[in-house]
Amino acid sequence: MAPGQALAAPTRRLARTRARARFLPPMRGDAPGLLLAALGVAAALGVHAAVPAVPKLTAAVVLGMAAAHLPGLRPVVKGVARPGLSTAGKRLMRIGIVLLGLKLSLGDVLGLGWTTVAMVLAVVAATFAGTLWLGRRLGLPGDQPLLVATGYSICGASAIGAVSQAAGSDEEDVAASVALVTLCGTLAIAVLPLLQHPLGLGETEFGRWVGASVHDVGQVVATAQTGGAGALREAVLVKLMRVVLLAPLVAGVAVAVRRGVRARGSREAGEEGEAKGGQPPILPLFVAGFLAMIVLRTTGVLPERALGLAGDAQELLLAAALFGLGSAVHLPTMARTGGRIALLGLGSWVVVAGVSYAGVLLTT
Repeated sequence: MAPGQALAAPTRRLARTRARARFLPPMRGDAPGLLLAALGVAAALGVHAAVPAVPKLTAAVVLGMAAAHLPGLRPVVKGVARPGLSTAGKRLMRIGIVLLGLKLSLGDVLGLGWTTVAMVLAVVAATFAGTLWLGRRLGLPGDQPLLVATGYSICGASAIGAVSQAAGSDEEDVAASVALVTLCGTLAIAVLPLLQHPLGLGETEFGRWVGASVHDVGQVVATAQTGGAGALREAVLVKLMRVVLLAPLVAGVAVAVRRGVRARGSREAGEEGEAKGGQPPILPLFVAGFLAMIVLRTTGVLPERALGLAGDAQELLLAAALFGLGSAVHLPTMARTGGRIALLGLGSWVVVAGVSYAGVLLTT
């Protein structure tokens, strides 16, 4: 190939990429990706309005994945928009998690009774430990076992985002875990209502089972509302009890990471004469903010209108973050571990549904 032809090929590719990105105004830094995330959120809201059974956050993840693989958008997502989409997946996720605390009141959670609180603790512990063990036995790469275990046991994609930032997980591991947990949580919306009567669950029992076993808050609402108003109330209360456990779990992961960093630093110091690497805080700032919002909600000083606006903002921020995470999913890479990660998802689903069902029967 002549030198002129060799130079012409990448020039033509660059021109095509620029042409595909013309719908974005000239911007630098994070702006193109944040604008694309905002457009993704608007599209997710449209999907939810057209099909109310599809939660906004689920739609946002799926749309992010679609954007990353559509020929016309892929160069934009992987190029000029990537910094902003990564920022959405990290920074906007943190703000959304802080606002998530305003959904919680200690009085409501304690009103469930100590037996229900103990049941939720048992479900979370069994699901987390069982999923982490199975993921490692299956040989899943990176932090995927940890992140999937977190998503199944606590609160889906929000928990994955929180723990991934405490652990410093790779974006690809986060994206794959979010995709799996979102898919399984969406399937629960269709599957669990079909099992209510065959399993002999009344309104209260069904609500608590859904709250203890379904991942994301939006998915819990979509599933439990099929059982009636009483089921929806019980499901949300039990689910929020699981969300409370996000803070100690993130702190535990941070402690484990600090120990790992310290151990690596000691080895490096012995070999090279000095330690390397920083240590993450035991309680990340955004988790401290999450706890502060719980306390603020418990005081009762915020009016309902303010809580409603904060709830809307929280959903929009998490939707933008999940669109950004979804855009990092690389399906060919996932396909290489597809069988193993699907088996992990199925196994974890059986654990969380089975343990929570037994817990509900024992406590109601």
